Amino acid sequence: MSDATAPATGPAGVRVKKMSLLEQDDRTKRRNAAEKRFQFYGLTAITVGVLALAMLLISILSNGLSAFSQSFVTFEVTLTQEQIADAEASVVKTSKYSAIIKDNFQTALAAQGLADQVSVDDAMGLISKEAAAQLRNVATARMGDDEDVSRSFTFLTNGRIDGYYKGRVTMETAARDSNISPEQLQLADQLREAGLIEKRFNWGFMTMPDASGQRPEAAGLGVAILGSLYMMLVVLCLALPIGVAASIYLEEFAPKNWLTDIIEVNISNLAAVPSIVFGILGLAIFINFAGLPQSAPIVGGLVLTLMTLPTIIIATRASLKSVPPSIRSAALGLGASKMQSVFHHVLPLAAPGILTGTIIGLAQALGETAPLLLIGMVAFVREYPAGPPEGLFDPASALPVQVYNWTQRSDPAFFERASGAIIILLIFLLFMNALAIFLRRRFERRW
Repeated sequence: MSDATAPATGPAGVRVKKMSLLEQDDRTKRRNAAEKRFQFYGLTAITVGVLALAMLLISILSNGLSAFSQSFVTFEVTLTQEQIADAEASVVKTSKYSAIIKDNFQTALAAQGLADQVSVDDAMGLISKEAAAQLRNVATARMGDDEDVSRSFTFLTNGRIDGYYKGRVTMETAARDSNISPEQLQLADQLREAGLIEKRFNWGFMTMPDASGQRPEAAGLGVAILGSLYMMLVVLCLALPIGVAASIYLEEFAPKNWLTDIIEVNISNLAAVPSIVFGILGLAIFINFAGLPQSAPIVGGLVLTLMTLPTIIIATRASLKSVPPSIRSAALGLGASKMQSVFHHVLPLAAPGILTGTIIGLAQALGETAPLLLIGMVAFVREYPAGPPEGLFDPASALPVQVYNWTQRSDPAFFERASGAIIILLIFLLFMNALAIFLRRRFERRW
């Protein structure tokens, strides 16, 4: 059996080169080479994207994982009822509790034989300024009891000491730093060997409120996490029903005329509007006109609702269009009304796509910063908001705004905490996207 070949002669008897179908001609070679180049370009683009993502994750993790650990100093503190009454009667209560901590820390140093190696004032530089507030909270809770307080207390170490154990501070940099000295670092090493200072997981990073620039070791995400959850609650309660209702009307009930065409075009345009424009709109309407409080989750939730609505409407309409027309025709043929066919048959089948679009819209809103800056959520907030609905009107922060706020501060410890906050934010986003994928896989039906 011979190979198939092309004709040996061309038009007008012109003899052409004999060609086999099993051999590539120049044109086929060029086409195959172009296809290989395209595959190479695509593979290169994917590789560059993966490497960029890997570099981003490595940078964030290398700078932020240390924020989840913290150095603590532990020693016995005796607090009498007379000391509590004297401190609470003083104008400057914090200084009184600092003096109590100082006396008890000096006793702990003496028990380790270290009291003569460094002054007590230098030793107090190892302890965070948050310690006085922590001791006062315990003292006020025990005020009026007959018994004195005598137990082991665990306080945060100073940010420089914590940075020393994390590699940010060295003996050389401490010699040029007015906030720490090499002698204090040496004392910290001795206390760590004695077991008074230890480094462990820092739950306070996720539960404590923000702190001032003098206490970076005490800064936490508690208020920001609550603020973000409250805003997502507002967005979910408003954007989902409004977006789904608008989509159902436009797709199933609205007449097809020039008015609905204008509405559809504007919805698509709103999805491409920069988020800062919604912040300006929220500032003008919700704060200046409606008089709602600045830096409140209700305002942030309303602004993010306006920004999320186009995304939910577009995703919901696409899900409704994906349901085969035969479903509608069968329901109507069996005597169902238009509303029954939509709500009993079409909407349940479109639910996976609607839920997926809603979760993606919420994830996008969770990471927005610019509109929240314009409505004042960049303010320094120490108090936790109350429970809803009252807490929706209390001052609060948000995770992306807290990241922005910490990157503007000079202390390197805040940069570490900003990277740690990004990790928390990424975990929330990954969870929400994983939930969207699960819901689609769980409820999706193939036609």
